Amino acid sequence: MGSKLYVGGLPYAATEAQLTTLFAAHGTVESARVITDKFTGQSRGFGFVEMASKEEGQAAISALNGTQMDGRPLTVNEAKPQEPRTGGGGGGRGRTDFGSRSRF
Repeated sequence: MGSKLYVGGLPYAATEAQLTTLFAAHGTVESARVITDKFTGQSRGFGFVEMASKEEGQAAISALNGTQMDGRPLTVNEAKPQEPRTGGGGGGRGRTDFGSRSRF
């Protein structure tokens, strides 16, 4: 099983091809993804890289964490599993009664 890495501090102009090239020097890159805003399409400044093995992932973390890409320091570490999202709607007070007060 491979290793999924979180990459933070990416320049907003960074592409998935650049991310792949950067990490390929440290092992086999299975996938690279730059996370973008779903409305504007602009990079959100972070992404994920999947390496072929845990050892290659650790090598990439050791080599790239704290280095610079286009003048921005990178944060590279093991990705945490995505937490399930809750459905919630939001807003409101959650109560519709008005106590003993009459509405009229």
